[in-house]
Formats: sequence, C-alpha cells, structure tokens
Amino acid sequence: MRYLVRARVKPSRESDLLQAVEKETLGQGSVAEGEYLRNMNEARLCDDQTVRWVEVCYCPTPLQEERSYWEEYFDLTRVQDAHDRRNCRDENGSEPWACGDCDCTARLEQKLKASGAPFLDLLRTGADSRLDVSSPSESYLSKPRKTSGPS
Repeated sequence: MRYLVRARVKPSRESDLLQAVEKETLGQGSVAEGEYLRNMNEARLCDDQTVRWVEVCYCPTPLQEERSYWEEYFDLTRVQDAHDRRNCRDENGSEPWACGDCDCTARLEQKLKASGAPFLDLLRTGADSRLDVSSPSESYLSKPRKTSGPS
C-alpha cells in the first residue's frame, strides 16, 4: 500500500536528519532501508509547514516497521492512504509486492512536486526563511504549532 505522510521535523533534529541522509544511515537496520532515502529525496515542504512524501509500506498497520525510524526525527502528523485500497494490487491480492513498481500514485506525486519546495534542498542549504538549519531556535520547525487532535 502507498501512504501520504505528513510530518514536522522535531525541534533541533534538522542537522541530525540531514547527517543521516547524507551518510545514508537513515533507516539503517530496517527491512525498508532504501525507502527512507527515496522518501527524503522526494519529500516536499508545503505551505502549511509540513513535510510530505508518498511511502510504500507492506505492513498490516501503516508504517508499523518504519514508524520508530521516522519518529526519531519527525512528529508524524498524518498518515493516510494515498489511493483507494480496493485498487491496490498488493492489498487486494491480485499481485503480491506490486507497490514497489506501481504507478498508482503518480498523479499525487506530481501534485506534491508542484505544491511544495524540495525538502532536502532546504535542509541542505538552510537558505529558505521557512527552514533555517543554521539556527534551529529561529527555524519554523521550532515555532509553537496549533494542534488539532488525532487525525
């Protein structure tokens, strides 16, 4: 299954996250190891200040395996199906492991690319006023946020 993940980097974890991506240690030890780096390369920082990406996950509970790795750096604010489960060939049993090469979320991924800024670029440069990794205390990531309860 594919999920649309919305998250916020935890305060003061920006440089640790960047280091884990740069050293390719993000997700190390997980069965989904390479997926974490792919996710970060595709992730977008959106206008609502959430980082978003589409993630492939074969667990019976969304992100069951990945959650602890992500939560080291992120507060996961919402994880939702990226498309109708009935149409997922892996989920409906018509083609096991289909999600790896499926294009079922291509439209959603194109929409994300058009709606936000490349998260890793901002994390690397700190040039955007919304993401200043050189001064985490001034970063948008450290500002108090409204909470709307469980999603």
